Amino acid sequence: MIARRALPAALAVAFVCAARPATALEYPLRPITIVVPASAGGMGETILRGLNERMRVSLGQPVIIENVGGASGTIAVGRVARAVPDGYTLVLGNWSTQVANGIVYKLRYDLVRDFDPITLIAKSPLLIVARKSMPADDLKQLIAWLRANPDKASQGTNGPGSIMHMAGILFQKETATRFSFVPYRGAAASMNDLLAGQIDFAIGLPSEIVPQFRAGTIKAFAVTARNRLAAAPDVPTVIEAGLPGLDISAWNGLFAPKGTPNLIIAKLNAAIIEALAEPRVRTLLAEFGQELPSRDEQTPEALGSFQKAEVEKWWPIIKATGITAE
Repeated sequence: MIARRALPAALAVAFVCAARPATALEYPLRPITIVVPASAGGMGETILRGLNERMRVSLGQPVIIENVGGASGTIAVGRVARAVPDGYTLVLGNWSTQVANGIVYKLRYDLVRDFDPITLIAKSPLLIVARKSMPADDLKQLIAWLRANPDKASQGTNGPGSIMHMAGILFQKETATRFSFVPYRGAAASMNDLLAGQIDFAIGLPSEIVPQFRAGTIKAFAVTARNRLAAAPDVPTVIEAGLPGLDISAWNGLFAPKGTPNLIIAKLNAAIIEALAEPRVRTLLAEFGQELPSRDEQTPEALGSFQKAEVEKWWPIIKATGITAE
């Protein structure tokens, strides 16, 4: 009789435990979705797939990569801004989505206040390259040639407001040069015209440029970073080339909706750090011209400070161009 009376009470306790919401200590209890604000096949997705397996081991749950394109990433980022802050919907933000879009678009969310930073994953400095027939052989000679030919040269970009375009704007400011910008829908079209000599130079991502440089079909003058690229060690940095003000990187970082518990942020941060420590992952990212942040740069606080610094640096530059979303 005692056992039979105790049974309903035990069932009641089990029901209450099953019905209560999961705590941050138990996180994660189901798959985690990371939204990539771009169509399939981009660098962000490539980076995440490199981290995916190790993150699954660390977290004990699958990590689902969901590509959401459109409106330069504002659709995807806006969706995550409105998501429940429980650690199950995250966004892989980048320079465009977490910096430039804040001044180019009239957003219904705040790029800084509506997100909790998790960790900076990778940086991708740019390469300054030119057509093979360019008379200049280094960055100083390129600048001298541009000054001697004002408004005659052309730089290919991935469109108005892209980091390639903004790098060109900053390049003009730092070097007192004048040239035109030729917008393309993608890096492939820009590279084709550079190879054909239809444009004079470009400032682009290593993943798109290094193969052509290795093939000897273009000239590479400098990498816009403090350190040389492992994928192109023969190319000097802008500091070595005498243009330190052109320290520019595209980057990817993981963000959660504002209000995500600190313990969940810490678990996700630790999973990313463990994945980035894998030799296989480090080799993969280096092959694509990605630079891994230092351990000090991998904290949530460091990503938050870095994003704010990028906003302060780039918003005045972008605003001065008058670029707005069409």
